Amino acid sequence: MRVAMIGTGYVGLVSGACFADFGHVVTCIDKDPSKIERLERGEIPIYEPGLDDLVAANVREGRLFFTLDGAEAIRRADAVFIAVGTPTRRGDGHADLSYVHAAAEEIAGLIEGFTVVVTKSTVPVGTGDEVEAIIRKTNPNADFAVVSNPEFLREGAAIGDFKRPDRVVIGIDDMTGDAGGRAQKVMSELYRPLNLNESPLLFVGRRTSELIKYAANAFLAMKITFINEMADLCEAVGADVQQVARGIGLDKRIGSKFLHAGPGYGGSCFPKDTIALVRTAQQYGAPTKLIEATVEVNDARKKAMADRVAATLGTSVQGKTIALLGLTFKPNTDDMRDAPSLDIAPALIAAGATVQAFDPEGMHEAAKLLPDIQMKDSAYDAVVGADAVVLVTEWDQFRALDLDRIKLLMKQPVLVDLRNIYRPEDMKHRGFRYMGIGRG
Repeated sequence: MRVAMIGTGYVGLVSGACFADFGHVVTCIDKDPSKIERLERGEIPIYEPGLDDLVAANVREGRLFFTLDGAEAIRRADAVFIAVGTPTRRGDGHADLSYVHAAAEEIAGLIEGFTVVVTKSTVPVGTGDEVEAIIRKTNPNADFAVVSNPEFLREGAAIGDFKRPDRVVIGIDDMTGDAGGRAQKVMSELYRPLNLNESPLLFVGRRTSELIKYAANAFLAMKITFINEMADLCEAVGADVQQVARGIGLDKRIGSKFLHAGPGYGGSCFPKDTIALVRTAQQYGAPTKLIEATVEVNDARKKAMADRVAATLGTSVQGKTIALLGLTFKPNTDDMRDAPSLDIAPALIAAGATVQAFDPEGMHEAAKLLPDIQMKDSAYDAVVGADAVVLVTEWDQFRALDLDRIKLLMKQPVLVDLRNIYRPEDMKHRGFRYMGIGRG
């Protein structure tokens, strides 16, 4: 099948490369000349393990293409995916749909024959209706169906998530009608390779599909926030949050995933999607109080993390040198969006500290957002002369640091472990003053 993918960001590029690897012919379209030039040179503008090899293989096999002018690809496509950004709109917290609407207008003037237009971007409930209305207004004679197909990709594990998903949600209105029935056949054929993995295709209504994406992310964000609040309670009563998480996570009704206490969630999805869901719910007069509280608690938590450094030192950070290990919101990505480090580092600097940091992949992006911190070439360079080290992101290379070497390089052996990588008893034995999260 022929696929046109509008947008070469995280979702568009990963989805396009994976569809090509399924055997479809995919053209990825973007308005940014620098992105297309880099992709045509074989350079990947984002960090995602395995994506460079996947793109290169499918370009080489003649199944994956990149272009600034998507007119021909859209005209020939069986399915056109909208995978553009939907950032939080300034002022009101709603998702900004201007890029989605612009893509719909472009598609409307180009499609020929029956075409499935798929919203892959995370969009509020009712966006599919808007896309359909734009296309009908622009091209009343168009033969098309608008489908919702939200992504559930984890940064750092996106290729595996696409190829071995828990489910594929596909939202189609009027599946008994002609256009809906044809759309179902197209989407089934696109995802047919997943049959080998027995990954279920879940066909639902379009608005239901749009809400599933927001509801899923909001639930996971709430789960993270819950265990973070339990961590605070553990510290107050002398319990261990990791054992609490294990004890409740073994209950199959709860499960162990997303029960890892830390500095609060960040990234491209949870912060943006929880706020968008809250605004949508308020708009329809059905407020989501639990999600409102989740957003509030998480924002406050990230801002409070810098205070843990002073608490561990037992004094103000004024005049102190603080080392941050990890800057991205999670490991195996260069994504800095809403990362806890964006709250921690400025708070430390505002309190009079000098901050030096290392991240395996995120320093280029971080430097744009945190110009006042000193970027170092390695974890060991970052800790030289530090009064305290803060583990912010749990990259693999930070899980087995040479702690004796770290201790020698530091001004004083103080470690604030925001990801509970190390054991308190081991750190005490090595002579460190140590603070984790929720460990009594």
